[in-house]
Amino acid sequence: MTRYGIKDNQVRAFNKMIRISTQKLNLVCAMIRGLPVDRAVDVLKFSKKRVAGEVLKTLLSAIANAEHNKNLAVETLFVKEIWCGKALTMKRIMPGPRGSARPILKPFSNLTIVLESGAAPKKEKQKRKRQKKQNKQVSGGMGQP
Repeated sequence: MTRYGIKDNQVRAFNKMIRISTQKLNLVCAMIRGLPVDRAVDVLKFSKKRVAGEVLKTLLSAIANAEHNKNLAVETLFVKEIWCGKALTMKRIMPGPRGSARPILKPFSNLTIVLESGAAPKKEKQKRKRQKKQNKQVSGGMGQP
């Protein structure tokens, strides 16, 4: 373990104050979680989400950190962890009916990406699907006995 709980074969990159809500940013984070970096870059390049460009910029920064700071091979990197959190929220006011005011909230988010060198783990969903398929074949395709 080195500083801040990051191992020797891990690198991280931050992007702070992204002007989008954490709920929307988390949708893009879920798309690339656990993928090898070359596949993750392709997914982000062809995504229609507006924030995908910011996530791609942060991912490329993490890849550059791995190359130059830790001398890790890019071919072996995968997205170990990716998460987003709330930053500040700008508050604005819009006039409402009868002299009242309506609030407008403009949220910001922080993004953290941790890359690790090694083999990317298989996703749990694929394992579960295979197990369900095998169980159906064993039971004859019928429901539970």
